[in-house]
Amino acid sequence: MQFAMLAKTGVQISRVTLGTGAFGTAAVDADEALRLISHALDAGVNVIDTADIYAGGESERLVGRAIANRRDDVFLVSKFWAPMGDGLNERGASRHWIMRAVEASLRRLNTDFIDLYQQHRPEFDVDVEESLSALTDLVQQGKVRYLGASTFPAELIVEAD
Repeated sequence: MQFAMLAKTGVQISRVTLGTGAFGTAAVDADEALRLISHALDAGVNVIDTADIYAGGESERLVGRAIANRRDDVFLVSKFWAPMGDGLNERGASRHWIMRAVEASLRRLNTDFIDLYQQHRPEFDVDVEESLSALTDLVQQGKVRYLGASTFPAELIVEAD
């Protein structure tokens, strides 16, 4: 397995990431998901990517089960943003939702921290400082180690800098 440094953090991550978007669906049932995660870890993959929305949270639950005895071997990535219920505030990038979403993900993943927590999509109606402040607090609380963004246009990342 080949590894690379995550930006300038000093953290070595595999160049191959196991994505779990279909885990817990008809395409990849629980037994197959657990087998695939075990196989990937045995092959040296150390990055597992999931999100709260994948299979309505089932992907996170399966990842949590699969890595329970191997947590130190995994650089765990999860994401928030998508609707997780019918409530008006069960989605997005507000402080209110971010704090609720991370707690729910931590429970499903059965872990005390997420290595990389990413905002899945831009939230144009929420001030970026609102989101970044909440995410920074999660890092300070030890619930998240690193922050990221997924599927963001480059100009939004530059503006937030």
